[in-house]
Amino acid sequence: MRILHTSDWHLGQHFIGKTRLAEHQAFIHWLLEQAESHQADAVLVAGDIFDTGAPPSYARELYNGLIAQAHRAGVQLVLLGGNHDSVATLAESRALLSYLSACVVPALSEDPAEQVLILKRRDGEPGALLCALPYIRPRDVLRSQAGQSAEQKQQSLQDAIRERYQQVYEQALRLRERLGRPLPIIASGHLTTVGASASESVREIYVGALEAFPSNAFPPADYIALGHIHRPQKVGGHEHIRYSGSPIPLSFDEAGQGKEVLLVELDAQGLCGVTPLEVPCFQPLRSVRGSLAQLPALLAEAAEAGSAERPVWLEVVVSADDYLSDLAARAQAMCAELPLELLRVRRERGQSASGLASTAGETLAELTPLDVFERRLALETLEPPLQEQLRLRYREILASLQEEQA
Repeated sequence: MRILHTSDWHLGQHFIGKTRLAEHQAFIHWLLEQAESHQADAVLVAGDIFDTGAPPSYARELYNGLIAQAHRAGVQLVLLGGNHDSVATLAESRALLSYLSACVVPALSEDPAEQVLILKRRDGEPGALLCALPYIRPRDVLRSQAGQSAEQKQQSLQDAIRERYQQVYEQALRLRERLGRPLPIIASGHLTTVGASASESVREIYVGALEAFPSNAFPPADYIALGHIHRPQKVGGHEHIRYSGSPIPLSFDEAGQGKEVLLVELDAQGLCGVTPLEVPCFQPLRSVRGSLAQLPALLAEAAEAGSAERPVWLEVVVSADDYLSDLAARAQAMCAELPLELLRVRRERGQSASGLASTAGETLAELTPLDVFERRLALETLEPPLQEQLRLRYREILASLQEEQA
């Protein structure tokens, strides 16, 4: 049994005013080529298919086109909801898409047995069982209890998620026994695990309740396919617990990362191996950091990755000269004759005297709600304990709003 494990596509993302449509089209085309050349039986997308709960029409068109193309190629698709995805959006067409070899899992089911899927090989025979767990919202597994401390809430949510994983895994064991076949068991998830290395484009989830899920809390599945963290990595050094990472860089701090899709091979004995398939760079991104005097050399180096047809999308971080009011104009002039498209100029954090003054030239589209909060908090003279209380309360409000939008 061979599966391609991927996640965090964020279809419909706008990147500082730029659409990612061409990149996502190229990636989907490449992915289906890999499925064919490696004779993959299934493609598993472990959450955050879309960037928002109300994706633009072209993102939905990409999504539907992927499903039709995969069906024609004889590849089963499993699409799991993430924290960016709307349960209603994913659920609206799941019944129809099931006739096109696509299984959409937008949220937890009340019955754990419904989370167990049979993954079939290309010849139609069962090849593996999947504990198909999407992003788990706290309201799906917990009821709020008055008087709990933050630590108690965190432990309660961790225990509830652990219990749900175990329930679904036990249902997979029962199904395997009924089928009478030595099928490997795969589990999925969309969450942060202890020790995972994130990037600036990863939205915090379980804010104010669960910081990270320990790897030893997963059931003993043969392979655990995770999403949410955009950097490909093993979890806790375990070969069988993996984040595939996002297929394209979703923020400037991901620009230097190698992007991967994981080819996972299993048989009756369990996991045979995991092979990273390097995703081509469909749009070069670069972030350069230095003083104005250093910029010409840095920009010339960054321009080597671009061309007239495909200029590099560029961020410039000025680490000195932050007092100048025309930094953006100066940087733009330096880029004029190079295959560079300057998307953002910002000052090194901590250089300016005023927290808000340091954001000159930035727009709200570039900032997260937490960024805005921190900039405003920096202007206040409050004791550290009170600052932490305000941060915690603000994050709880954000989490509540995100759940209402999902």
